[in-house]
Amino acid sequence: QVHLQESGGGSVQAGGSLRLSCVASGDTASRKCMGWFRQVPGKEREGIAAIDSDGTPTYADAVKGRFTISRDNAEDTLYLQMNSLEPADTAMYYCAADELSSFACPRAMVVGFALSHYSGQGTQVTVSS
Repeated sequence: QVHLQESGGGSVQAGGSLRLSCVASGDTASRKCMGWFRQVPGKEREGIAAIDSDGTPTYADAVKGRFTISRDNAEDTLYLQMNSLEPADTAMYYCAADELSSFACPRAMVVGFALSHYSGQGTQVTVSS
């Protein structure tokens, strides 16, 4: 069993930055692949970043060059540094975890971690113009 708790969301103006954190606990084998997805009410979830157990990141085109995913395995924490935020980034942000290999981890992001076993409760990010 894995428990994930996100924090760090808030309201910022366009061009601003936020850093999301996700503290994980539980079975480490079940969270080799971790990542972030976001969702706006009425729309499908969107995977935006993933990181495998070796620390190799993958990004969706919508956030590439602006967001940075990282993980601190010693602290059991996943991060998402978000820079140059845009109003289109407004959404609820969730972290997710799965036991997927490095080969499969990017694919999980493509489907928004919809098949992942674990996700948190989410943290709201609102970007105003």
